[in-house]
Order: sequence, then structure tokens, then C-alpha cells
Amino acid sequence: MLKILFSPSEGKNSGGNEEKKELLGAVNARDEILDEYNKIVLSQNEEDIKNLFGYKKFSECQPYINDVHNSALMSAIQRYQGVAYDYLEYNSLDEKAQEYLKSNTIIFSNLYGAVLGGDAIANYKVKQGNNIGEIAPDKFYKDRFTYQLDLYFAKDEILDLRAGYYDKFYKVTKPYTTLKFLKNGKTVSHWAKAYRGLVLRELAKHNISSIQEFMSLEIDTLQVKEIKVIKNKTEIVYNIV
Repeated sequence: MLKILFSPSEGKNSGGNEEKKELLGAVNARDEILDEYNKIVLSQNEEDIKNLFGYKKFSECQPYINDVHNSALMSAIQRYQGVAYDYLEYNSLDEKAQEYLKSNTIIFSNLYGAVLGGDAIANYKVKQGNNIGEIAPDKFYKDRFTYQLDLYFAKDEILDLRAGYYDKFYKVTKPYTTLKFLKNGKTVSHWAKAYRGLVLRELAKHNISSIQEFMSLEIDTLQVKEIKVIKNKTEIVYNIV
């Protein structure tokens, strides 16, 4: 099967009515970092909370000041809002496509680490690159989850649609495929998020199960320019037309 690695987003949707269940990976592997996050969020120390969330005003923090262990839960693929998720348009997809996303997308969260799209997570806030107390999330999850993820992906093909920052959480060691987007010959940076969301949407709509199937998929506004193979990485370069 094809597994798609994806990035989270700073923006989150609030609420949720999912039941609590075991997340991807080892049962208690996240306890330390979740407990540390909770300790800061519930500490009433405004400066520590603002620093963790990356906000200047404490009033902006209020939506996220909740006990992460006893909060409303929502599937990860629905929790995030931002450019990539706007272009994914999850709510407009049919049930089969939504289930595809929940089962085959792995999102790399700054709090939860690698989670399936269907894993139920709380509304949280951790500014990208920030430590949670003394814990660096990228190192924490790379150390604890690499072996777990290597086993999980053992029989799957991987399409890595993550922003480069999330390579720090998990480095793919088996052969994998990634994408690059060009506009007028120049690499697209910010709007690459939009095209990653668009590609993920097309994968779900067509129930793509392999890289071979993906290579045969025609996507509006995207045209394959070249394919590069560098060690274990195959990079498909698209022109935006």
C-alpha cells in the first residue's frame, strides 16, 4: 500500500467528538511529552504559555488552555486548518476518500509526533521549532519512533509530502518518492503547501495504492518535467501550468 507522509498546520479546528483510542506507535511512548505539555499549559504561568504557543498576547492563548488528556478529540486529518488543508478540502470528499486519508496519511505533529490521519487528537498549540519544557519534540520522536515507523512502513511504499522541517522527526531510509514544484522555472516555496494538499486530494479521490498508480495519475495544473533519483529518493519535478 502507499503511505503518504504529511505536515501539520499552525491553525487548528476546535471541538471534536471522536472517542479516545490508541494512537500510531508504542502505547505509552508519548506520555512524557504530553505530560510536560500539560504541566505548562495548566501552570497559569502566562509567559511560559505564550512562549510555548508562540503568541505575544495571552488572550490569543485562551482557546488552547485545556487539559490535553481530557479534551474534545478530532481526527488529525480534520483537526488542522491551513493552506494545504484548504486545498485538500476534506469535507467535500466522499466517505471512501475520507477513509483513505484516515488510513494512509501520516501527519507529523509538533506535539504528538507521527499520527495517522484518523487518529483522534486534542486541540493543541506548539509553535514549530519550540521545545516543550526541556524536551525537543523532533529529537524526542526521532529517538523513540524511528524503529516503530521503520516496522510500520516495512511493506509499504512511501510518498513524502512533508515540509523539510519534519525530516527531523523521521528520516526515511528505504526507497521513497518526493515532489518538487516549479513555476516559471523557479521552485515554489509557500505555495508548495497548496500543491501538496491538491496532490493528497487526488490520491484520495482515486484510491491510489502504489507509486506506479500515482505516476499514471493526471493532475490538473501539474505537468511532470523530470524525475531524479538520488540514492534512495526519487524526486518527481512538476511544472505548474
